[in-house]
Amino acid sequence: MVQHRSILKVADNSGAKRLQVIRVFGGYKKRYARLGDIVAVAVKEAEPHTQIKKGTVAHAVIVRTRKEIRRPSGIYIRFDDNAAVLIDKKNKEPKGTRILGPVARELRSLGFTKIISLAPEVL
Repeated sequence: MVQHRSILKVADNSGAKRLQVIRVFGGYKKRYARLGDIVAVAVKEAEPHTQIKKGTVAHAVIVRTRKEIRRPSGIYIRFDDNAAVLIDKKNKEPKGTRILGPVARELRSLGFTKIISLAPEVL
């Protein structure tokens, strides 16, 4: 479960390293973001000389969570960290050109097919 002020790792090569959630989108008083939810984030740490600078406010999609999620088959899947991918808010395309680490299969049904195709491993 990711909520306001949660710190996330960045799972792409956009230049950001750490993000802090400042808003969970999806309705009035929505408190927690799950896998595939879009959040507003502030960049807390970034690599020098890249397109994303420290202090930038952007949109990101959650691709890994430590909180397990249940699949319709009855199995649960859980990751080692909370991670997000920076996206363009209009067309849901990632800002980076590579995705680092595994992502969940549930992103495909939510319309993030570009992230699924770039990911090295889909669990």
